[in-house]
Amino acid sequence: MSGVPRRNWAGNVRYAARAFHQPTSLDELRRLVAGSDRLRAVGSGHSFNRFGDTTGDLVSLAGLPPTVEIDRERGTVTVAAGLRYGDVATRLHDEGLALANLASLPHISVAGAIATGTHGSGDGNRNLAAAVAGLELVTADGDLLTVGRADGDRFAGLVVSLGALGVVTRVTLDVLPTFAVRQYVREGLPVEALDAAFASAYSVSGFTSWRSSTIDQVWRKQLADAPPPEADWLGTTPAERPAHPVPGMDPVNCTLQFGEPGPWHERLPHFRLGFVPSSGDELQSEYHLPRAAGADALAALDDMRDRIAAVLQICELRTVAADELWLSPNQGRDTLAVHFTWVDDAAAVQPVLAEVEARLAPFAPRPHWGKVFSIEPAEVAATFPRYADFAALLGELDPAGTFRTPLLDRYFPRD
Repeated sequence: MSGVPRRNWAGNVRYAARAFHQPTSLDELRRLVAGSDRLRAVGSGHSFNRFGDTTGDLVSLAGLPPTVEIDRERGTVTVAAGLRYGDVATRLHDEGLALANLASLPHISVAGAIATGTHGSGDGNRNLAAAVAGLELVTADGDLLTVGRADGDRFAGLVVSLGALGVVTRVTLDVLPTFAVRQYVREGLPVEALDAAFASAYSVSGFTSWRSSTIDQVWRKQLADAPPPEADWLGTTPAERPAHPVPGMDPVNCTLQFGEPGPWHERLPHFRLGFVPSSGDELQSEYHLPRAAGADALAALDDMRDRIAAVLQICELRTVAADELWLSPNQGRDTLAVHFTWVDDAAAVQPVLAEVEARLAPFAPRPHWGKVFSIEPAEVAATFPRYADFAALLGELDPAGTFRTPLLDRYFPRD
């Protein structure tokens, strides 16, 4: 099918699938899954590794009905899993509703973001998967499984699933009343003021090129009725012109700044839905560290800043509140997420990446499941208290390995 992508968004992964499918009904999808020995679903393709690659059948959900069903009594919305967050957000805002948070890109699919533990920022905000109240998925035998929070502890293992437990077709999300946000960009934040900056607004991101001793930019997204930052806020200066996180790139595709109020879905992301944020000529890595160890972890990288900067486009620092989802990078601990957008040169990036991981190792880093990382499986497993429980759930729901991939086998080997 021509509508199914052959490469991921960044172009660093060419899918090895023998066939590409875009079913137009749930029954067609169920038959396809039941008749396949190897199958994976693909969303917007914003993952940078091969967890989602397969030599079998690759399936896009873009052809399924784009349903959005609001339940005001329960405070939820149930959406087609292949929809983009930006499209869902627009529908919700039109109905006077909102999601608690969004990622930096509104272009990513709901199912893909949830499966990998994708997040936004904010001391009080959990990752996107923590808003999931229910799931509908097609299991390896083609059956339809519907689960929700009422199903107890097991549900926490089904949400951040790496796409390994079935093809998620519908997702139920918690909603709240719509709200307005103002965004301010500040420059030159002293590193020692980073915690104060994170605590100062609803959602805060710091950007550093690792070329100076300060945080280059702080994107401060505050509720619209909160007072604006003072002129000398935390020793910073206000940006004088619209900013882009990556120096030198055109800010036209970024969300509006300078305190202009706007709806939540047009301020919480860094990029506007109607624009392509970049060409995809990049690699990305991200490590989730215990919030309490964040300052020490950043200090551990300080004397290799020149090597980082040489292969870096930008590094983003964000905070994420703890949740209880088994494979969430934020499971059981408040988090500092350190995100690297590298140049598109794997050979040059890999040795720097390996040194970053070695220096962060004492702080029990958890990788973002959709990014590039090389931490050994045993080290990753040691940071997740429910890792073995997820491996058991994987064996229970997919005993024949329909949704397995070589990279998944490396991190969750079969008994």
